[in-house]
Amino acid sequence: MVSSESRPPSPRLGSDGKPATTSRSPIRIALIRLRQDKVAMVCLAIFIAYVLIAIFAPLLAKLEGQDPYTNDFTLTDRYGFPIDGPNSEHWFGVEPRLGRDLFARWVYGARPSLMVAGLVTVITTIVGVVVGLIAGFFGGWIDRVLGWVIDFVLSLPYLLFAIAMPAVIISVVYGAVENTDPAQVGQVRLFSLVAVLSFFGWASLARLIRGQVLSLREREFVSAAKVLGVGNRSILFKELLPNLVAPIVISMSLALPGYIVAEAGLTFLGVGLTEPTPSWGVTIAAAQTYYRTEPLYLWLPVLGITILVLVLSLLGDAVRDAFDPKTRR
Repeated sequence: MVSSESRPPSPRLGSDGKPATTSRSPIRIALIRLRQDKVAMVCLAIFIAYVLIAIFAPLLAKLEGQDPYTNDFTLTDRYGFPIDGPNSEHWFGVEPRLGRDLFARWVYGARPSLMVAGLVTVITTIVGVVVGLIAGFFGGWIDRVLGWVIDFVLSLPYLLFAIAMPAVIISVVYGAVENTDPAQVGQVRLFSLVAVLSFFGWASLARLIRGQVLSLREREFVSAAKVLGVGNRSILFKELLPNLVAPIVISMSLALPGYIVAEAGLTFLGVGLTEPTPSWGVTIAAAQTYYRTEPLYLWLPVLGITILVLVLSLLGDAVRDAFDPKTRR
């Protein structure tokens, strides 16, 4: 008979019901919580589907046999209204007045929204994290100067800059609008949109990271690194940055849908992307006068933006709950 002293201890079970053989980092625990969130997984699958649609837009348009740029006036009557609705050749129908294929315009329209939002999110995250780290860690006059810059950027009206920057770039690069073609204007508009949103988007994240660093720099592990003679760069990016993963990930997940809405909104107001760039915002702006007679023309891009922003918002909330146990639903 085996005595109780000789019995092996029963394995400790983890949160997933399996034996916990190794300790888990906070990031790994957050990822496990995120995988267990069914709403988050559904939203992630929908977002991946949008990304695949944007990447393979040329293939999808070719599968239908159409492209987003070709005008076909034979498909519209003398008043500009489509002669026929959705059919086997034009799955979503055609655009009033120009006869362009709406399905091809829709799949290509996912590209600028995701590209602008993705680029701006990456740029603002990198700049905001670096500025916040430097301001919070060094303090003194560096913190005061960077704090003043952050407050100055946050006080500027970004809409005025979004309106003025394309005209300034065109005048500097091309001399005048008359010297450009629609494709060049579209490129300038895309660049200026990314530049304006990036310039105004990093400051709020920098302020958040600065506050986190101010509390972390007084911890024992930072003091120990200084005593051991570790350089400031190593302390910033090897000691402090790993402890800021949670607020950075949460900020990125919540900023992405905001920039998608900003791109579509600025384009709708006429200060974002323009023809011939296929964009949901451009389509919505052009469909205002046809929403009664051709509802698909308006509602397809509206639903595209709405669903994308909704799933990203829900995914951002799930990421925040996973990384912050105090806010778990």
